[in-house]
Amino acid sequence: MTTTAASASHHLSPAFPGRAPWGTAGKLRAWQQGAMERYLQTQPRDFLAVATPGAGKTTFALTLASWLLHHHVVQQVTVVAPTEHLKKQWADAAARIGIKLDPEYSAGPVGKDYHGVAVTYAGVGVRPMLHRNRSEQRKTLVILDEIHHAGDSKSWGEACLEAFEPATRRLTLTGTPFRSDTNPIPFVTYEEGNDGIRRSAADYTYGYGSALADGVVRPVIFLAYSGNMRWRTKAGDEIEARLGEPMTKDAISQAWRTALDPRGEWMPSVLRAADQRLTEVRKSVPDAGALVIATDQDSARAYAKLIREITGSKPTVVLSDDTGASKRIDDFSGGDDRWMVAVRMVSEGVDVPRLAVGVYATTISTPLFFAQAVGRFVRSRRRGETASVFLPTIPNLLTFANEMERERDHVLDKPKKEGEEDPYAESEKEMDEANREEDEDTGEEMLPFEALESDAVFDRVTYNGADFGMQAHPGSEEEQDYLGIPGLLEPDQVEMLLQKRQARQIAHSRKKPDTEADLLELPAERRPVVSHKEMMELRRQLNNMVGAYVHQSGKPHGAIHTELRRVCGGPPAAEATPGQLRQRIAKVQEWATRMR
Repeated sequence: MTTTAASASHHLSPAFPGRAPWGTAGKLRAWQQGAMERYLQTQPRDFLAVATPGAGKTTFALTLASWLLHHHVVQQVTVVAPTEHLKKQWADAAARIGIKLDPEYSAGPVGKDYHGVAVTYAGVGVRPMLHRNRSEQRKTLVILDEIHHAGDSKSWGEACLEAFEPATRRLTLTGTPFRSDTNPIPFVTYEEGNDGIRRSAADYTYGYGSALADGVVRPVIFLAYSGNMRWRTKAGDEIEARLGEPMTKDAISQAWRTALDPRGEWMPSVLRAADQRLTEVRKSVPDAGALVIATDQDSARAYAKLIREITGSKPTVVLSDDTGASKRIDDFSGGDDRWMVAVRMVSEGVDVPRLAVGVYATTISTPLFFAQAVGRFVRSRRRGETASVFLPTIPNLLTFANEMERERDHVLDKPKKEGEEDPYAESEKEMDEANREEDEDTGEEMLPFEALESDAVFDRVTYNGADFGMQAHPGSEEEQDYLGIPGLLEPDQVEMLLQKRQARQIAHSRKKPDTEADLLELPAERRPVVSHKEMMELRRQLNNMVGAYVHQSGKPHGAIHTELRRVCGGPPAAEATPGQLRQRIAKVQEWATRMR
């Protein structure tokens, strides 16, 4: 640690950062020290720090602010946050190190007792000239938290540029993938790559993979649940489908909404399983809490009622971004109640470190929102804590779960090939809807339907980019095996334990008579979740390979398909699973290679 970086932490209050999680060195974690050193070496006007949720961006930013104030580089601090709750959270954190920020500031001079203000992006958008005048009058450090919000609307971005262009220093922070649109983000530098595409350039990056290796964040175990869904369309047709099976995008959406309907059996089963998991985690983490992220207020209230029926205790319910909701989050954070149900305010930045179990009960499917939601559970307080997130077997969600360690920059130029579908190129509309007041029209009636019934089946565990487990009924011994994973484990121990549990499940399955096999008894890695489009592509590949082999071998198509079924097993190609189709493609390739 350099002398300047050391002094940055040495003059802080002894109480800061308050909770020193495992892996901290002195007052700062290694990455925070590294980022401080990088900044102090170059003393830039603009500095972008990208750090995974839970890594401690606030501590880094306030340590830097303290140093700049102490050395008279700046005279005041302005923090810009996405929500009312977060600006108060920033003010509380700053107060712990002796920096006094006014979270109630709206206009006029700031009180002499304050070192600056904490405001929202919306507040800056309303009065940009007010903040510009403040930045011009005194040397100012501006901390822009979750900077991608400056692109939420054109007016917010323009307001930030207008307000803080005169600032002496600007520190921009983000913890999740940048926006999927191509609107430039204020005060972020973009560099053109060899491919001619401009991407955001971070001055310091600390990703989830690095944080996990350092013990700064928890390993996340994703527990996915499938099941049969039945619903009625607007035309009056009744449709039945199983979560995770190939289907169209509209059908996936409707099956997903059927699963989340509180009147069905899927949600009660998953909430019951999540509560069992919470009980197991609490054996080693006594104050561990759980959170349901709901789509809307009606669903949140219904889920709260289900939790009360399951546990006998009333959960904390957070419905909107108001003063009462903020206090409920604070009370839950400082207490030891088991459950919280929320619609808003938990997708990013809200600090409830004891959250260890989550239920993703919303239909929002952008990678940005998913990363922010999962970020609520990864903050580590001591070595070995694990996080568990329950979710439906939806292709996009499992893709995001498998890409937890993927680091992405904001791309300004996005050439799109004709017909190309990119899950990371989705509109930010879903994010905007997720953060609206709930009395607004959310457009949910675009796919009108009536959920009729649903059930739940334990489907798989996704961890560190790999899938484990075989399908099992709720309450079964096989499901309990995974719900009973200890709450304190090293990352490598999690993987080893999951491999052992799966091996035991497979061995148990082989001993059962065929008549008892009412579920798809294949390991998760052999039954990957794919979209309808991907399934069509696999069948096309198989047919092309068979067609080529027809010319090579002289055998008819039907004979080759029959031989493939005999050798590889399984039903006709039209009914085969993705794993079975891939196995047949590989077998045809093997035959063709031998004949050359």
